[in-house]
Amino acid sequence: MPDKKKPTRVKRRERKAIPKGRAYIQSTFNNTIITITDLSGNAIAWGSSGTAGFKGSRKGTPYAAQLAAEQTARRGMEHGLRQVEVYVKGPGSGREAAIRSLQAAGL
Repeated sequence: MPDKKKPTRVKRRERKAIPKGRAYIQSTFNNTIITITDLSGNAIAWGSSGTAGFKGSRKGTPYAAQLAAEQTARRGMEHGLRQVEVYVKGPGSGREAAIRSLQAAGL
């Protein structure tokens, strides 16, 4: 008779108290990706227009970048993040919207 496996618990990532970090916004014509890291570069939270629920050509819009930045900022603030340095890369239309959204979220 084979041994029964015990159900394993999925380890939850612990919430660290990180007051300062960096927000990297990569904005292309097709998508906007926001990554929030601590000061040493370890990713805390990330999001994109695709993870915000947009598909196809709508991912490249400023509104999609705004929603993605809001969601990512909320996840970063759960880790105690209060202040970020923003680094922007790329020519896309979501650049300014993502920056404004991070600022409106309180980062």
